[in-house]
Amino acid sequence: MKKLFSIRFIILSLCFVVLGLLTISCDDNPVPLRDSNSTDGVDFKYTWAQTADSLQATTYNVYLGTNGTFIENNTGKGTFNYWPNAHVLDVFVDGFLRTGNENYKTRMKALLQGIKIKNGNTYNNVFNDDMIWLANSCLRAYDATKDQEYKDVADYIWGRVKLSWSDVLGGGITWKQDTPKQKNAVSNGPAIILAMRLYEIDKKSDDLEWAKKIYAWQKNNLVDPSSGIVWDNISEVSGVITTNKDWVFTYNMGTWIGAGLRLYKATNEQVYLDDAVKSGRTVLTSPRLLSEGLLRDEGQGDGGLFKGILIRYFTELAELSTINSTDKEKFVAFLKFNAQTFYRKGILRTNMFSGSNWKVAPALGGNTDLTTQLSGVMLMEAAAKLEKDGSF
Repeated sequence: MKKLFSIRFIILSLCFVVLGLLTISCDDNPVPLRDSNSTDGVDFKYTWAQTADSLQATTYNVYLGTNGTFIENNTGKGTFNYWPNAHVLDVFVDGFLRTGNENYKTRMKALLQGIKIKNGNTYNNVFNDDMIWLANSCLRAYDATKDQEYKDVADYIWGRVKLSWSDVLGGGITWKQDTPKQKNAVSNGPAIILAMRLYEIDKKSDDLEWAKKIYAWQKNNLVDPSSGIVWDNISEVSGVITTNKDWVFTYNMGTWIGAGLRLYKATNEQVYLDDAVKSGRTVLTSPRLLSEGLLRDEGQGDGGLFKGILIRYFTELAELSTINSTDKEKFVAFLKFNAQTFYRKGILRTNMFSGSNWKVAPALGGNTDLTTQLSGVMLMEAAAKLEKDGSF
């Protein structure tokens, strides 16, 4: 039985390679894993956009499940999970914005409608953060396509999420709809971004006030004032209030930076930019976030997606014109080091699977979760954007 499985796996792998070669350009043939600092006389060329295309193709060809949604891993586990599928929509938007390929629009719409079907014919979910991720992706899709369905879904979700704000623990949005005494960074940082995206579209002062209110609460409760490190959650159990400062994750840093940037752009209040830059500088130095200059390995499962989310918002910080030149150079260099290392060492070629440690490729025939794959796509899409914008 084990031998039969191995044969089937080899056949499937060959099929994916052939299919990938049929769906991507000839320029995207696997690039030799040459050290970019090599002195053998051959100039090394990073093909960021083509590599993003290949990772996008593998994600679609390998992880596609039913109803336009995507399954848990590349080794056959067909479980549907709401929140990584919300981020698939985000990377499809990345691909569409970069290429203009109409296939992305078709996939985006099928995914949006499929998430509702797989979630019991509703977008409402007990996990507020899951819904907020989808709403943010939807507003990016709306901005890219002007398709009203995306905006309608985001409006619905925003209405649901606001119901989970309470005065318990001084404010904040609960992690889950049924956990009134636990408030998490992951349900508040992305909510600020969502409120600001809606404000950018509708110019409703109420959305801006919500963003400011959530931001102030998170800053006072879940952000280290000296370093800008974002703590994971605050909770009350048996009358005892505890802030979990042991859990520090890359994605919470990313959404906090993204929240500050949007409020700064809307209000021109320097404090928001200062907060974002402070956290950005800490990303470059904290051993809680880094290992040898790379964003640390946070495993697969949920953690597999964390780094990609940070990259998305850190790229916005690095490209902001109003930060000083020293910070900009350091931020871009950090992104470039992570992207180059992943490009040369963290991708299993020619299968195009992403490693959770960006300097180690997955083993041939091994498991790569959808979450981990998506972080790799996000990193290469960010690199392609930085190259196009002249930063790389």
